[in-house]
Amino acid sequence: MRRRTLFIYIFSFAFLILTGCNSTAVNKSDDLFQYKDSYVGDSGAVGNITRRLPNPAGEHLNGLELKTKEEPYGVILNYIEADKIEDIELNYSELALYNATFIFALVKNADWVQFNFVEDQMLITREKLQDWYGKDIRLFSSEEELNRFVQEHLKDQDKVNQFFH
Repeated sequence: MRRRTLFIYIFSFAFLILTGCNSTAVNKSDDLFQYKDSYVGDSGAVGNITRRLPNPAGEHLNGLELKTKEEPYGVILNYIEADKIEDIELNYSELALYNATFIFALVKNADWVQFNFVEDQMLITREKLQDWYGKDIRLFSSEEELNRFVQEHLKDQDKVNQFFH
């Protein structure tokens, strides 16, 4: 009987160790969609979203401003030069579209986002972006699904250029 009990304990311990090490569960703190349905006035949520979005090469986010006094509500992202990178062509358009899409998908009442890059400034509105996509981006429920959708639209450089002209 003692031997059997010892076997059960050892087997249970080994099972817990093995399943714990092979866990495929998504860490909730790594998922941007934990901030879904945030508001522009929630600086913590908006800050966490924007810090996790990609930056242009050689630049990093140097702060954000939340415009919440009157509608339409918006977010201003300010970038500064980080590391000087020679001979690299920056595609601010694709990055702005990608980042704005995630902000609009997650921040319920954001109507516009302004990107103040080192070499360029861009303003994107929710209405124009959703018209461009032909879909309400607030309907997405996962980071992976939204990322695939955005990447599919960014493949067409002519379509990207048309958005800004």
